Amino acid sequence: MTHAAYGGRRVLLTGHTGFKGAWLALWLERLGATVSGLALPPDTTPSLFHALRLDETIESNFADIRDVEAVRRVVTESAPEIVFHLAAQPLVRRGYIAPVETLATNVMGTAHVLEAARNCPSVRAVVVVTTDKCYENRGWDSGYRESDRLGGHDPYSASKACAELVAAAWRSSYCQSGDAPLLATARAGNVIGGGDWAQDRLVPDIIRAIGAGQTVRVRNPDAIRPWQHVLEPLAGYLMLGARLLAGERFVAGAWNFGPALGDMQPVSTLCDALCTRLGGQWRCDEGEHPHEAAVLRLDSSHAMLKLGWAPRWTLAQTLDLTADWYARVNGGEDARALTLEQISAYETTCGVQR
Repeated sequence: MTHAAYGGRRVLLTGHTGFKGAWLALWLERLGATVSGLALPPDTTPSLFHALRLDETIESNFADIRDVEAVRRVVTESAPEIVFHLAAQPLVRRGYIAPVETLATNVMGTAHVLEAARNCPSVRAVVVVTTDKCYENRGWDSGYRESDRLGGHDPYSASKACAELVAAAWRSSYCQSGDAPLLATARAGNVIGGGDWAQDRLVPDIIRAIGAGQTVRVRNPDAIRPWQHVLEPLAGYLMLGARLLAGERFVAGAWNFGPALGDMQPVSTLCDALCTRLGGQWRCDEGEHPHEAAVLRLDSSHAMLKLGWAPRWTLAQTLDLTADWYARVNGGEDARALTLEQISAYETTCGVQR
């Protein structure tokens, strides 16, 4: 990944008002891309989108990806060379509450983006971001590989498995000719980092509880998840995009971007670490909750061997950086400057050429 891969490129980023999307928008801007965004307005207060002042630096199009005509219009008018599709209903528990909305957004919304992209002559590459939860979870201790069966116990997970199937269908049906865009999908782990204020996600729940002087209530402390800093999968997405833009057809497939094996840890490990760093306490919430997988691990050896991608930060470093981000922003520091500082530090570990 180099500055030259994105310098001067026109990029459309769906979901740019979300947590991962805002980090990626700022990084693309730093790499010299001309970024257009397509998303709903931020749904949290505060929001990372506003904290990073992205409303001042990139072109934002506020629309719902379930609206096929709005998606077509934005793609046509922005005329991107590459599309990063992150817009989604991203929460497991929200999926239980609103299953039809979740399926409409994550399945048909993805189809709308892909159909608009394939009919836009400027588009050369598309990266569709799904999730580690797209696999049929069998409770394995080993990590899921890209060749493992897709599935989903809950509406959210099923919607993301369906999004993978939709992307695969578009790739085989419409992306085989020489002038068609190349299409890849990316499956990340449980992403954490500064600036996440979503409901029903562990780190924001911890931050809110500590800020309110309350004990954090944790649903599944023994559940094992593939924790990683937000910049780790984003680096994978950017590598995929650069290789697709370069016309490397073998990259047009599915890719896992997860942490090192030792960083796939129980929820309790994360809670202990963040509460120690930020001065909070947690306890198990013994109430009844919707089903969530007990064990989820990713095998990222395909990306390591074929792309040269690898996780750069340990879980301990990730937790330090996450806690530091919230502490410094809550202390009055500028979120944009701090986020750029962490991006710069990550680039240094990756040897990014600027």
